[in-house]
Amino acid sequence: MKKYILIALFLLSLSDTNAQGSTKRAPNIIFILADDLSWGDLGCYGQKKIKTPNIDRIAYEGMKFTQAYAGSSVCAPSRSALMQGLHPGHMRVRSNEYKVYMESLQEGDLTVAMLLKQAGYKTGLFGKWGLGGSGQPGIPNKMGFDEFCGYLSQRQAHCYYPEFLYHNQTRIYFPENGDHYRFENYTRKSPYDEDGKVRPWGIKDPAKAKYSFDIYSEKTLDFIRENKDNPFFLYLAYTIPHGPLMVPDLGAYKNEDWPIQHKEWAAMVTRLDTQVGSILKSINDLGLDENTIIFFASDNGFSAYGYEGRYLEEKEGPTLEAFFNLTSPTKGRKGDTFNGAFHVPAMVRWPGHIAPGQTSDHIWAFWDLMPTAAALAGVNSPKNTDGISMLPVLTGKGKQKQHDFLYWEFKNTQMIRTEKWFGRRAGGSQHVELYDLIADPQQNNDLSASNPNIVKRIARMMDKSHTPGDVWPSPGETAEELEKRLIDKNLPPRPNNLFVF
Repeated sequence: MKKYILIALFLLSLSDTNAQGSTKRAPNIIFILADDLSWGDLGCYGQKKIKTPNIDRIAYEGMKFTQAYAGSSVCAPSRSALMQGLHPGHMRVRSNEYKVYMESLQEGDLTVAMLLKQAGYKTGLFGKWGLGGSGQPGIPNKMGFDEFCGYLSQRQAHCYYPEFLYHNQTRIYFPENGDHYRFENYTRKSPYDEDGKVRPWGIKDPAKAKYSFDIYSEKTLDFIRENKDNPFFLYLAYTIPHGPLMVPDLGAYKNEDWPIQHKEWAAMVTRLDTQVGSILKSINDLGLDENTIIFFASDNGFSAYGYEGRYLEEKEGPTLEAFFNLTSPTKGRKGDTFNGAFHVPAMVRWPGHIAPGQTSDHIWAFWDLMPTAAALAGVNSPKNTDGISMLPVLTGKGKQKQHDFLYWEFKNTQMIRTEKWFGRRAGGSQHVELYDLIADPQQNNDLSASNPNIVKRIARMMDKSHTPGDVWPSPGETAEELEKRLIDKNLPPRPNNLFVF
């Protein structure tokens, strides 16, 4: 008997050996989500004018994807797909708002953070949540996050010098920011001094002002240090370079002979890149590099015109799109329903596990994070996920399963990506437009008439993928029909909560 006990203790000691020995600790998982970062903003995707050496490192030291897709073409639903592992026909939050109501995740919804917390991970969220506001059930600390610092509401996140941010469920106020948070202040063009420092409206002493990105970025590094001895999941939902264009310091771009909005955009992207460099340095200094997988992506397609319009009204000049050559190789941008609205830059780095310098055309979408995280943590993936684990394509081990199709619905329109095809059906219409993304990336030539069998197959995919939501009209459903359906389900009227931060 003593012999068997000794053997059992020996085997147990092997399984518990720490990282300095033959560790089998589950890897740390970091997902960095930039806000409105465009395909062409990064050096690894061809950018020549904006400096992004640290983000580029993730690509060059890991795997860069050419066929990665966001959860939606705007902010909140894209994040819902990422957190829930569900595509837009099944997930909870399907648009930023409906009329005057912003939807929240609900009790009973499962998030990646909840899954990983159950697997023994420490979980942190820093940046913008957008899936549950004050007084709603879907706030981060109730959705699996041990620590949260940032904005609950994407609308409040439009202000970079806010009145307050949340740390967990407590508001941390910044009197140094004066009344910059008022709409008439944060939406105005900001002047910069001769040193390239911003002087935001409504702030008496800009030197003391608190830029939100810098605040939660520092909290990010604290979280890594405090949890270095545990497996952790870190979701960094960074707000830059989302507008309004504003950055504390124009930095390397101060003396460029560019319009101010171009300097601001470039400086915001580089500030994001600098923080990514701080994260890479921190995990290396703590000896966590080979046990930390880092995902990086953007939340939707290109969207800068709305931010630069106020500049172009005063002085004509090249747009950000033209000047920096930012957009996806395919037609579509934030808020619309063509392929480029969902097509995003994405890369993954995991030294010792992902071979460096790879470029992959594997087709995946945000809902694949859930099963991938489960595989990394060594736990079962939820049965109802729409995702497929990407671990085989990342590590080169095992056979990678492929999606039959990716599905989106937005603005009462349904979209499908399957193989080289992109199908699009506007709400209420029976006509499915069909585009060959390889031969016609700008989606100018509707090939539906010459490919009836493919169209029928895509239509069946669309019909199969949609389930009615409790807030949003289904494709083809009128507002009146939605209202009647919700009354029949005894659902109460939705309150006006657009400005409840």
